[in-house]
Amino acid sequence: MSGIESIATGPMWAAFIGFVLIMLALDLFVFGGSKAHKVSVREAAVWSLVWVSLALLFNAGLWWYLNGTVGQEIADRKALEFLTGYLIEKSLSVDNVFVFLLIFTAFHVAPEFQRRVLIYGVLGAIVLRAVMILAGAWLVREFSWVLYIFGFFLVVTGMRMLVMAEKEPDLNRNPVLKFARRHLRISEDHHGEEFTVMKDGLRYFTPLFLVLILIETSDVVFAVDSIPAIFAITTDPFIVFTSNIFAIMGLRALYFLLADVADRFHLLKYGLAMVLTFIGSKMLIAPWYHVPVAASLAIVAVLIVASVIASLIATRKRTS
Repeated sequence: MSGIESIATGPMWAAFIGFVLIMLALDLFVFGGSKAHKVSVREAAVWSLVWVSLALLFNAGLWWYLNGTVGQEIADRKALEFLTGYLIEKSLSVDNVFVFLLIFTAFHVAPEFQRRVLIYGVLGAIVLRAVMILAGAWLVREFSWVLYIFGFFLVVTGMRMLVMAEKEPDLNRNPVLKFARRHLRISEDHHGEEFTVMKDGLRYFTPLFLVLILIETSDVVFAVDSIPAIFAITTDPFIVFTSNIFAIMGLRALYFLLADVADRFHLLKYGLAMVLTFIGSKMLIAPWYHVPVAASLAIVAVLIVASVIASLIATRKRTS
């Protein structure tokens, strides 16, 4: 677990950030991001395919560029690191879907008003992940032993997820929600996509604003899990950042794709818990044995696929 090595140059960072800003602008102003509508499963499936395809194209482009500049060995290694990191982040983002669904259901948010909340959630998540990745990269560079703390934390988190997999959090006990309700004027009714409304000359926050707060704070919790997980695969800030961002930008489409069938994948939480436990264990045993990135990719893929298949089988038996 040595210090940080990055293959990224200034132009590479600039090009990727420019790409992210362009895609966000297209989503917000061209592809209906500003219009309230219920996202269909077909639309969500198309966008999910777009985001996965863009991630794979980016990885292919990264390999091609590195192969021509620093050689095939490094190109192969970095491409594999990105693919593994992306799979881990994409898998862990499914847990976000379960929590988002719980929040929207608890607040009775109509499907046509969920999209705007998730757009702001994604924007906030991108900023948050950027800050946390930079902070994590600095910590790893200055104190390499912090990776062992990450590993221990992931093992504990994974074990806790296994125990708590069937328990749903009680939103009414959420301290952030309690604080907001105590210190903000909250309107009783929903007002479409509005986060604030004027009543009797006073500014009121709508229940949708509380939903936005919960979405943003839940991503803080998920980021605390997912960012240490990717540092187990690579300490290259560019690979960590790009794999995270691609997973986040496809999160909204993934939510609308899975929202109506989330209950069919109830065993997936166990698979995600085992992924975190495996990654944490990989970090802790690193001084004695280095698990190859290819092996990590295979193990994570097997855990996720097995939990999905088990979920579908269990659901079929339950409904037959």
